Formats: sequence, C-alpha cells, structure tokens
Amino acid sequence: MAILVADLVTRGTSLVPSHFVRPLSDRPNLKEAAAVDSTFPLIDLQGLHGPNRAQVLNDVHQASVNDGFFLVKNHGIADSVMNDMMEISRRFFRLPESERLKSYSEDPTKTVRLSTSFNVKKEKVSNWRDYLRLHCYPLEDYAQHWPAQPSNFRKITSEYCTKVRELALALLEALSESLGLEPDYMNKALGKQGQHMAINYYPPCPEPELTYGLPGHTDPNALTVLLQDDVPGLQVLRDGKWVQVNPIPKALVINIGDQIQVLSNGVYKSVLHRAVVNTDKERISIPTFYCPSPDAIIRPAAQLVDDQHPPLYRSYTYSEFYEKFWDHGLQSQSCVDNFLI
Repeated sequence: MAILVADLVTRGTSLVPSHFVRPLSDRPNLKEAAAVDSTFPLIDLQGLHGPNRAQVLNDVHQASVNDGFFLVKNHGIADSVMNDMMEISRRFFRLPESERLKSYSEDPTKTVRLSTSFNVKKEKVSNWRDYLRLHCYPLEDYAQHWPAQPSNFRKITSEYCTKVRELALALLEALSESLGLEPDYMNKALGKQGQHMAINYYPPCPEPELTYGLPGHTDPNALTVLLQDDVPGLQVLRDGKWVQVNPIPKALVINIGDQIQVLSNGVYKSVLHRAVVNTDKERISIPTFYCPSPDAIIRPAAQLVDDQHPPLYRSYTYSEFYEKFWDHGLQSQSCVDNFLI
C-alpha cells in the first residue's frame, strides 16, 4: 500500500522525496504562470431561463471554442450546499489515518476508493495529491458504500451530487444548442451516462517547484464541473503558456472533456490543464466528471460533418477510450489523439 501524501506531510518532511521529483524539463514554472493574465469567461446561467438565452448560448459557444474552460454563476447550487461539501471534504482528510485507509484501494474499477497520485502501479514519478474517488449516479446504487465517517458525509455529498447532475444536464443541453444541434443531442449520445466525483487533497509541499499536484492532461469524460476552495492551483494551457484559473467565490469551473470535443467534431476544445501546489496552504478541489455510459458509441455528430468538415475522429465505445486513457496515463498528449482518422 502506498503512503498517502497527507500522512507523509504529517510525519514531517522538509524535502520532496525523490519519487515525486519531476525531470528538469517537466517542472512547473510557478512565477511565469502567476504573472500571465488569467481572465476566463464568467457566464451568468440565470439568462438560460429567459429572453437572454440566445446570448448565453453564444457565450457558451465562444468559451468552448476559444478556451475549453469557463466559469459559471447563478448555476442553481446554493452557497450552503457548496460550503457544506467543501467542509465535509476537509473533515474527511483530517480523519485519523486508520479511518481514511478503510477506503484505500489501487483498483481503478472500485466505485469507492481512496488513493494517491494517479496510477501508483504504473507511474515512474508520483503526484503530490491524495484523492477520494466516488461513483455518484444512480445515487441509490452507490451512496451506501461511501465512507461512513464523517457522520454526515453521505447526506451532504448526496445533496451536492444531485444538484451537480441537474447543472450538468442543463449545460449539456446548452452545449448541444450552441452547436446548432437538438437540445437533447448530447444527453442521448452519452447513453445511460455516469457521474463520478474526485475529492482532491493537495497538502502543503516543501518544494512545490519540483513536482505537481497533477501534471498536464485533458479530461477523458464529457464535461467536468469543478468546485474549488480559495487557494489557487488550477492552471490551463492557453496559447502555449500556462495560466492560472483564479477561484471566484460562488462560481464553478466548467471544462469541456474529450468526449464533447469528439461529438463536436473538434469545434469545442478539451484543453490541457494541471494542478500545482504551494508551500503554505492545503488545497481542496472537487471535480465532478459527467461521463458517457461504457457502451455508448461516441462519434462526431452527423449534423456537423460535411464535405468542408469531414469527420476528424473514428467511432469508438467509451469503455475502449477509458481503458486507453488509464493505460496512457496523464501525459501532455491528449488521449483523444489516438482516435483521429
């Protein structure tokens, strides 16, 4: 069993152990990213439900074409629900080691698992991250298997997951319409669908310039909804430079995943992003991954393909894609490139 980073820090370390140290050519330049202008679109979703819908759809379209990342406000998830989710996550990672390790597993097929780094069985260099991964939909199939401690973990997490699913479905509808497709196109294309959550814990790091919380990668799912605390750490590759996505109170970060890039025939971009760490503060981020069902056939939407816009990707099942992603690992080349025609 791998040692969790949180427990490594608790035991006291003034240096980053060698298996976390990145090669010189693959280290974060923390000062460079912090100095770059990092304004990302902030879209008010309240307009989706009134006369301004067309403008909101245009905003979503432009952000998905140009950035692959945007923030949303008035998204329908109450501040109290987000605050409770963040607090219960913090409390989970402050539980005694023996209690947390009840959920530990290195088996990626487990629907509940605490682990560290990304894929500890295959990685040559580890990441400065622990995480609790949960399957979330349908709730009645999974929630009873989630950690029993803290005592109200299941209740609070269930409420948050339910609200995020409502938001994800509304965003899929908006993304479909913004491409000129039927509103339910993506919902149907993704099949029965799945919803997973990762509660990421990034402890303070004595030498953050040597390692990553997570290295650059694109998300293999369809859509990611990210709740993060007030500690910066998320960075996105924009025009060849890493830029910070600064937290905005009450806003959620949305990023386009690989499957929407394929469904849109490359119109919408799933872009490289990473997590960096710092010396002073722990950081918690909670991405919810909205996924196709394993047997869903993913291909460019027929309405977006013609003589001037031939299909860029071959058809595949999501299970085929995810298996390749897991073996491929977190690399600077997107896994979606393996499916180019």
